[in-house]
Amino acid sequence: MKMNKKLYTLYIYIIGASSLNAATKSISSPDGKLLVNIEDTNGSVTYNVLYNNQEMLKTSHLGLNTDMCDYTKNVQISNIREKKIDITYSMRGTKASSKHYVANAVEIEVTPKNFNRKMVIEMNVSNNDIAYRYHLEGTKDTYNHVPRRTTILNEASSFAFPSETTTFLCPQIDGNNQGWMATKPSYEEEYVPDAQMNTKSRYGKGYTFPCLFKVGDKGWVLVSETGVGSNYCGGHLSDYDSNTGYILTFPDMTEQHGLGASTPAISLPGKTPWRTITVGSTLKPIAETTISYDVVEQMYEPSQQYKPGRYTWSWLVWQDNSINYDDQVKFIDTAAAMGFEYCLVDNWWDTQIGRKRIVELSKYAQSKGVSLMLWYNSNGAVNDAPQGPRNCMNTSIAREKEMSWLESIGVKGIKVDFFGGDKQQTMQLYEDILSDANRHGIQVVFHGCTLPRGWEKMYPNFVASEAVLASENVYFNEHHAKREGFELTMHPFCRNAVASMDWGGSMMNHWMNKDNKANDRHRRYTSDVFEMAAAITNQTSVQCIDVHPNNLTDTPSQVLDFLKNVPTTWDETQFIDGFPGKYAILARKNSGKWYVAGLNGESAAKTLTLDLPMFAGKEVTYYTDDTPKNAKDGFLVPLKKTLKVNKNGKAKVTIQGMGGIVVCE
Repeated sequence: MKMNKKLYTLYIYIIGASSLNAATKSISSPDGKLLVNIEDTNGSVTYNVLYNNQEMLKTSHLGLNTDMCDYTKNVQISNIREKKIDITYSMRGTKASSKHYVANAVEIEVTPKNFNRKMVIEMNVSNNDIAYRYHLEGTKDTYNHVPRRTTILNEASSFAFPSETTTFLCPQIDGNNQGWMATKPSYEEEYVPDAQMNTKSRYGKGYTFPCLFKVGDKGWVLVSETGVGSNYCGGHLSDYDSNTGYILTFPDMTEQHGLGASTPAISLPGKTPWRTITVGSTLKPIAETTISYDVVEQMYEPSQQYKPGRYTWSWLVWQDNSINYDDQVKFIDTAAAMGFEYCLVDNWWDTQIGRKRIVELSKYAQSKGVSLMLWYNSNGAVNDAPQGPRNCMNTSIAREKEMSWLESIGVKGIKVDFFGGDKQQTMQLYEDILSDANRHGIQVVFHGCTLPRGWEKMYPNFVASEAVLASENVYFNEHHAKREGFELTMHPFCRNAVASMDWGGSMMNHWMNKDNKANDRHRRYTSDVFEMAAAITNQTSVQCIDVHPNNLTDTPSQVLDFLKNVPTTWDETQFIDGFPGKYAILARKNSGKWYVAGLNGESAAKTLTLDLPMFAGKEVTYYTDDTPKNAKDGFLVPLKKTLKVNKNGKAKVTIQGMGGIVVCE
């Protein structure tokens, strides 16, 4: 049977009118290395991706199935419009303070066979990133009953990888009363590295974004999405299918205990969020990508200039019993001694401290040059978590009352917890909290939550989300304490590559108990320098540096001095070296000063020759760990030395097992 097939290859770097009647067209990046081929075949639209002439994605599908028309079949490409994108923008609190985004782009008009409204596929191709989204037309008909809104039933958007591909993925979980107090899904499952594509996800629900793939020896691909707010639901990838690859999938109906639709609805004309694909022959484009921000717009103006900084947090080790006035004073004093900007007061403050004494505590903190951040339960209807305050963030009336009070007493931030899900109504709650908080000059951190999708740029008072198996698990469970090195060498290439991440603290206690002594609880398995370096490799503009009152006297002075001055915002980020789950070395620049931070996630020492052109020919400050034979009480001893970088920018370093390095001027 003869195949009805059209192959479109659009050479965008030739700007201007081109013949759309040509037999082949493709979309090429400005540097010509990344190539997307688009075609319509037997009534559906497909694409594939090549980088340096190597196939990184095989034939994959594009399209939407809506309740007014199915754009996944019986369609053909009817027109292509070309454009070039060249924008410069600045942003707050991400891996780079500004970006010059240049891309070649097309709008691909898709006409269904038996329906009079077209779908447009908008696709941008920059040097290492692809972003695409779907547009649906509106109507000019004034009075007749024609669709002015539509529900997206499913997407055909798929990602089919070559057979040699292995995966670095985190499993999605449903909301069927999973996890503690029915608070999942909350993006807190364990990553599985270097797995085969046909390995089934742990819960049979696919994988959370972002999704990292190693395409044999050809390179790396990171798949995610951006621009999701109240306009859509959050997506994830299905399990692998040998015929289709991975398909973008909507939330499970069991999320939020069945409340709300699992399918999104949009007004017409309307656009979906962006699906993003980052491609590179090395991990450099993955670690450095800013595609999450390149294609989204700011949703509202900031009510003020929000302040980055560091915070102390009693709950991580001292837990619930520390949420009392006297202990919080100790952590405020610790923040002041370290020069930190904030102190986070966690759950139960409304009952264990009380609102009247919180007013006093906020005044005391301000007298010490510290501002409070307060914890909240996201609402009272979609989780069984007992922690309060509850029912303060889930309605506009409650939020306005609460945030007016917070503003009046000088609280500068909130941490809102226990969301559980990606449905459109949940995404609307995130957006509503952020928008209302901005009116009152309040920054927002989310926990027990979804992946932020471009939110640092979209919502100027958004700081970061947890959306990761975070530091609290190092405290809870020795299994996770032993995996801290693995986790924190994964995230620069997946979770933290696409969005700010509130891991929850560079932990200074050696033992997971209040007195920091070996007794009834397990130890920390990383070195002090590992934790110092993690303050740089973990990216968020308001960073927890988990210094407890005892650490002011039991932690080496060179460690404390470094943490007193560690930045939390960055002008530029560069990948130096690494492999997901094994080791990670990044360079970040703040106010003209470079910091190179390295983490070893494995037990054996690694000796590496690093390329550090920013330090070429210089003698620089070098924090490292002493050898295991000189360990004190079983813990590596931190050293502050100098390191000579040769004129070619090369330097040889050794990172001890579960240890770290920091290099700076």
